[in-house]
Amino acid sequence: MTNREQYPNPRSGRARTVRIACTVVQAVCGLFAAVLAAHIVMVLGEANPANGVASFVRGFAAAVSLGFDGLFTPTNAKFQVLLNYGCAAIVWLGFGAVVTALIRRLALPRPRELVL
Repeated sequence: MTNREQYPNPRSGRARTVRIACTVVQAVCGLFAAVLAAHIVMVLGEANPANGVASFVRGFAAAVSLGFDGLFTPTNAKFQVLLNYGCAAIVWLGFGAVVTALIRRLALPRPRELVL
């Protein structure tokens, strides 16, 4: 067998669909993590909560916090936001990596082994 027969063609329809699906999953999870990080930066920098951008980011971050927003309750409010929303951002990045790996593993055929 030649090398071409052992591995799926990277330009095939299935491989392209898997790449697109993985890119979408990574982009969505990365966006959610970035919004959570932006919220942390705004809280630590004491952004004006009445500002439209700060209000939008706060609402978006609350929606994607995965219930972590009340997990840790230290006395310092800024440290509380850092811990809770930071954990949610890390979970989103980990979730994206795991789902991408599962999609690739389950959707793409494995290379055939050579039998001698």
